[in-house]
Amino acid sequence: MTQLILHGGNARGAAYEALDEAEEFKFDEAEKLMKEANDEFLEGHKYQTELLQNQDETAAPNFFMIHAQDHVMTAQAELQLIKRMIGQLKQNEKLENRITDLEKQTKSQ
Repeated sequence: MTQLILHGGNARGAAYEALDEAEEFKFDEAEKLMKEANDEFLEGHKYQTELLQNQDETAAPNFFMIHAQDHVMTAQAELQLIKRMIGQLKQNEKLENRITDLEKQTKSQ
């Protein structure tokens, strides 16, 4: 179960680092970090699947297991949201560049 928490936390951390890079319009680095985040999520999900497949059907889930699964599922949700936010930041950069170009054209006329 600690693997779920570890990989879920690593995924979230890398995703937020990617968002930080994207906010600076460093999209190549953001993409690398999002790949790292996705890889971490997939590792966590793999452990989660193994745990679920190997659990005793009569056993009640304990708090630690619920907490561990929450880390993985939260990471999944945040990765999807951050991916969309990075897309919006890419659009922002394009718009800012267009505005800058238009301002230069206006000043030169």
